[in-house]
Amino acid sequence: MAGLAGPIAVGVEEEFHVVDVDTRHLVPRAGVLLEQLPAERFTHELQRSVVEANSRPFMHLEDLGHDLTALRRTVIQAADGLGLGIVAAGSVPLVDLAALKISPDPRYEQMLADYQLLTREQLICGTQFHADVEDRDLAVAVAHRLAPWLPPLLALSSSSPYWLGADTGYASYRPLLWQRWPTAGPVARFESAAEYDQVVRELVSSGVITDPGMIYFDIRPSAHLPTIELRVCDACPRVGDIVLIAGLFRALVARELDAVQHGPERSVRLEMVRAATWRAARSGLEGELVDPVEGTPGPAAEVIWRMVDGLRPQLEESGDIELVTSLVRESLARGSSSARQREAFARDGRLADVVDLVVAETRSEEWETAFGGLAPRMHTSLLDGYDAPGDEAIIEGTVRESYQPVLRVLDRLGARGLRGRARLLDGYQRRNGMTFHVGGGSESRVFPFDLVPRLVPPGEWAEIQRALPQRVRALEAFLRDVYGEREIIGDGVLPAWVVDESPGYREHGRRVPPGTVRCVVAGLDLVRDHVGRWAVLEDNLRVPSGLGYAVTDRHLMAELLPELVPGEGIADPRQSLRTLREALLAAGTADSPAVAVVSAGPDDSAYYEHQMLTEEMGAILVVPADLEIRNGHLEAAGRRIDVLYRRIDENELLEGPLGPEIMDAVERSALVLANAPGNGVADDKCLYRYVPRLIAYYLGEEPLIDNITTYLCRDAVDREQVLDRLAELVVKPVDGFGGQGVVVGPEASAEELGRIREKILAAPQGWVAQETVRLSTHPTFDGERLSPRVVDLRTFVCFGETATVPPAALTRVAPAGSLIVNSSQGGGSKDTWLPKGAAVSSPPPTPRCW
Repeated sequence: MAGLAGPIAVGVEEEFHVVDVDTRHLVPRAGVLLEQLPAERFTHELQRSVVEANSRPFMHLEDLGHDLTALRRTVIQAADGLGLGIVAAGSVPLVDLAALKISPDPRYEQMLADYQLLTREQLICGTQFHADVEDRDLAVAVAHRLAPWLPPLLALSSSSPYWLGADTGYASYRPLLWQRWPTAGPVARFESAAEYDQVVRELVSSGVITDPGMIYFDIRPSAHLPTIELRVCDACPRVGDIVLIAGLFRALVARELDAVQHGPERSVRLEMVRAATWRAARSGLEGELVDPVEGTPGPAAEVIWRMVDGLRPQLEESGDIELVTSLVRESLARGSSSARQREAFARDGRLADVVDLVVAETRSEEWETAFGGLAPRMHTSLLDGYDAPGDEAIIEGTVRESYQPVLRVLDRLGARGLRGRARLLDGYQRRNGMTFHVGGGSESRVFPFDLVPRLVPPGEWAEIQRALPQRVRALEAFLRDVYGEREIIGDGVLPAWVVDESPGYREHGRRVPPGTVRCVVAGLDLVRDHVGRWAVLEDNLRVPSGLGYAVTDRHLMAELLPELVPGEGIADPRQSLRTLREALLAAGTADSPAVAVVSAGPDDSAYYEHQMLTEEMGAILVVPADLEIRNGHLEAAGRRIDVLYRRIDENELLEGPLGPEIMDAVERSALVLANAPGNGVADDKCLYRYVPRLIAYYLGEEPLIDNITTYLCRDAVDREQVLDRLAELVVKPVDGFGGQGVVVGPEASAEELGRIREKILAAPQGWVAQETVRLSTHPTFDGERLSPRVVDLRTFVCFGETATVPPAALTRVAPAGSLIVNSSQGGGSKDTWLPKGAAVSSPPPTPRCW
């Protein structure tokens, strides 16, 4: 899933040596250790003395650090019970080559037969870094362009000064051993991924290597993931150094991706890269490095700081600049692991002291405060059994720092206390009319509300505030165009059928006067995936609900959990009602426009919200029967209405006896309908696929937040793929809402998949499908403990004089085991804590059709 432009997800494969804690020698006991470890996170390597840990991918470097720390905690605890030590370093000095064997794997056994001593002496450990690059052609181009920048990263990781009991004189001897492989070293320039893959096939055909996995370039397109893989670095004793290299690597990838697409072609002199790599391996951080730009030697610290300065735009864009600069200062002040190992040996001349040092640094408490450490800094029985990869509050058993005050309050209350507060909730909601009806039924239900608030990180919310106005400006421009000259269709940017066959298209949309804001308030449903990337799931431009409930959720928290008071840095959602009121007033044409909220009445499932919004905004609450046209203006109970905030379906309002007169008033600018009739054409699930085109066409910009990959079943090619992958995709009706008709392939039964297949074949134009996203989860109280539930975020944009994101958002929570969050499908909500700050406004531009 693509998401907010900028940050790229990064992940790490970290190799560990296994040593005997008494002899300090490498021992071939990885197999015994792996029996104690989760197979999905740990695996064997070529040597029986090495285990590999695999992090999950993350957008945030802090999350990566937490995950790596948790993996170390897991392997160290397992090793402690077996009398073993774990070393994260390029090499271990105490080795009995004859006592060590390769892992019992046919592939490794063939490598031993082919490469002999070269295979046996690979008693080294590295750290591999992965950065997301889905386009393989780009990955191949970027891999070559990055080659000059890898030696400084090697220097930061240098931790292999000893080999077979001797000081090699190098800071990192591991690369010299590794480069004996026939396919190791810097990667050449290729014109395309096809050319690269052809060379790989030719190398395999030559018999020199046995499979594509033996392409050991310093950096390469991954053989099994949509990533670029950095392979040159030593294993690092300190988690902070891994996080630092990951941040620099991601910034380098981001810069070169932009350069490949917008800058001149560039070919790298591989001779210089090999020379610079040798220099980095020889010197580490204590000597000179070759400057990647000038090609001249300079002190390592100066070269690295110049690299950081050159990457400042990318580091600022990803939000990494403060952490990366802090980690650079720490790393340079501390010096390389190689230097520390030599200092340990110099004290008493014992290699055992070197092993003790790297064992201690691998399990060091120094990185606890930064990345979670060997044990979580707090524990609560409410989290017993909590296991949710990609959770927003808990990462590998560690409570994120921002959530620790929240969890402490919940822990003090305990399950019994929380159940008591939940019982109070039901009565409070019923006394205050916070109920709804589903499907026209008479049964009154309370809105499910969870007691654990959701915290949106400041950096993420700032990017969301920046991205959403852009999207709504483009959709507003599209509405004006499509009910006007239809230039986007005439220019061939959008197929005519997207508009002409849309269930939301209305001819009376053409009667809205030019210049009128058609989308005064938009509701955009966002999802956050398991790596921390946001994307838009749906646009709601007709009658978006939820803003009032976002305000109500904060009120419920204050009533039920007064102990959990948001801090000074958290925004008050009531400010959003002022933003909505100002947008509605700005839409009116009168000097002092009067605003009314039109509702279907008490039987409407959202009637509580209609009442609350009316009261808070000082508006008038009406039902269609209250309305009349007098002297060409809309009135209710003798009061003129200039802006009618529509909280009912337009058909319910305009197909009644007063409908023609209402549209006459709209056409004469005597009345503004907010939102305008016909807006459904812009939140159609088919049009959703084309929103990035709208942004480019109307605004001349790249999308700041992206879509989830969507397939149109009316298209024969898309339809074939959807039918082949029904069990993997989410299928939705084009005109559906509220989760109705949605089929989640991975959760569906064979019978359900069969029925949806028949529906698609019968009316393909009525269906779309989307890739299933691994959504983030959030702790939710289930009556006994906290359990992870899928969440989304209904955000809002109010479009008055500017497009503004108000400081309120509604977190919706799916029932246990479900991906659907809508209240009509059993979903609930929770209070959402957004960071305080001025709302980001985006002034309306003068796009092509305005």
